[in-house]
Amino acid sequence: MTSQQELLDTLAGVARALGNGHRLALLERLAQGAAAVETLAHTADLTVGNASQHLQHLRRAGLVTAQRDGKHMIYRLTDERIVTLMALLRQVAETNLAEMERLVGRLFAEDDAGGALEAVTREELLAGLSTGKLALLDVRPEEEFEAGHLPQAINIPLEQLEDMLDRLPRDREIVAYCRGPYCVLSHEAVQRLRQLGYRVRRFEEGYPEWKAAGLPVSAQPAAATQASLRP
Repeated sequence: MTSQQELLDTLAGVARALGNGHRLALLERLAQGAAAVETLAHTADLTVGNASQHLQHLRRAGLVTAQRDGKHMIYRLTDERIVTLMALLRQVAETNLAEMERLVGRLFAEDDAGGALEAVTREELLAGLSTGKLALLDVRPEEEFEAGHLPQAINIPLEQLEDMLDRLPRDREIVAYCRGPYCVLSHEAVQRLRQLGYRVRRFEEGYPEWKAAGLPVSAQPAAATQASLRP
């Protein structure tokens, strides 16, 4: 007969799978869309072998699934609620651990030193888009943008930003976003564009949180998305 302890031990197995920073990085990347193991390894700064081992832990815990596509193994999140789970972990840590506050402060130490500009909330972004007062800039890599993005967003990967400034409006405030609250891409984009005289802020969340909230997203046709899965 199944005992309560057996159920709790099974839950503990899921928690153990989450108990590694590299695995959280892999989940964050998969929250952008499905990806090949080679792409995941590159994003998480791991060897393909190490990435595969971490992905197997996540797979056994029911957090990711895999399907072979030709020579490549393509991984996906099994459940969109995993994004919510990671957000709750982040919120609990930020609320109760002084170390988290210190690390976040160090990570974004260059941001808005005077505190004059706060990040744009989800509610502010929705209102600004509905009135046409805001323009959205997605600074993630192209394959992530093609897998899914916020409606009306312009995709300019961070490394191409200075070369594609002609795509950005001067008559509206720009809101940059990327993979999530700890993603440095949007922070760096804001810094660069402010130096060039643009009115710009960052979205306090990212694409996964927007999607997990049930808000509308856009994606490229299936053929384009499938092509983007390959490294």
